[in-house]
Amino acid sequence: MRARVVYESMFGSTREVARALGLGLAETMDVDVLEVGSLAATPDGNHLPMGLDLLVVGGPTHAFGMTRASTRADAATGAPRPLVTQGVGIREWLDRLVLPHGGIACATFDTKVEHPNLPGSAAKAAARRMRGLGGHLVLPPHTFTVQGKSDGLVDGQLDAARAWGRSLGSALTPVG
Repeated sequence: MRARVVYESMFGSTREVARALGLGLAETMDVDVLEVGSLAATPDGNHLPMGLDLLVVGGPTHAFGMTRASTRADAATGAPRPLVTQGVGIREWLDRLVLPHGGIACATFDTKVEHPNLPGSAAKAAARRMRGLGGHLVLPPHTFTVQGKSDGLVDGQLDAARAWGRSLGSALTPVG
């Protein structure tokens, strides 16, 4: 079985989550973990490889949903370091994504500040887009928390991401 994790990350926390959940998935299947900009830059980046069993998409929550060019520009203003994802985010990539006929198993995740607890979720917005393209959600959208805009993950979130990756793998792995 094969999975692909596609992520968008501003300051590295979402990238860390994507890698950790990839490790959990790797316990039951082959997995690629790719930054969305690396896919958008290739001619076939909007098509999934043949034989893919699971697509996982994640990114940070900005302005109550998936990032936009304007929210990424705001994040870059005064940033302590260059952004991980520059250019195309998961919103734009999903707008051009072509799923195989009959759809594909999928899951979505996001990162979101712990305090204040604001409404909105990039994971839920991405899940709606994936279902609209014909994707079949394996598990509900999942949120991992960060301490602040660029302050890193809340303790325990990488362990939680790895466990969620295991859960995704278990949901697809035939029993017996």
